[in-house]
Amino acid sequence: MVATSTLKTKSSECISDLVDRRYDQACIEKELDFWDHCLAEPQRNADVTEDRTCQQLAKMFENCLSRAKKTTLHCSSVLVPEKLTRRIAREVLRLASCEPCGLRGCVLYVHLELDKGCKRLERIVYDATVVPTFELTLVFKQDGTAWPSLRDFLFMGTCFAPAFRHVLKLSPGFRLVKKKLYSSSAGTVVEEC
Repeated sequence: MVATSTLKTKSSECISDLVDRRYDQACIEKELDFWDHCLAEPQRNADVTEDRTCQQLAKMFENCLSRAKKTTLHCSSVLVPEKLTRRIAREVLRLASCEPCGLRGCVLYVHLELDKGCKRLERIVYDATVVPTFELTLVFKQDGTAWPSLRDFLFMGTCFAPAFRHVLKLSPGFRLVKKKLYSSSAGTVVEEC
């Protein structure tokens, strides 16, 4: 069923007209209740859309880490703190909210801060059809308190270095750097979380 401006109220004549066309009356009333609720609470619809976008963005970060673990990070698994990607997604959405094109105008560079410097993992363009208006650089941090595995200890003293680290543990902290592309006077915003 499609909500249109011609169905303004749940009058009995409107419902009986739809029932005559073989629509289920209970289904019709549920659908009309839903649209009445949507019109009464437009902010809730925005929250649902934002939550869905947040989930998609968190999934993009998880997929990025998954791809990078064998190609760039050379490890068998990456341990990510619970809800880290979701927290990052919320921060990204917050930083994108004041931009002209929102998240659609974002180019996101994902890095991992290691002992020896930063390693670039991926470049994510949320919507390739939109000209970018700002860049975000996300820097995941390695958990420095993690104990090395026994296997890493065994390989340290030998002449055969391990081909890759087996487990990489991320810290719950991260850094986001925002750079506006459309304004020469705009500065860079750095947020540590």
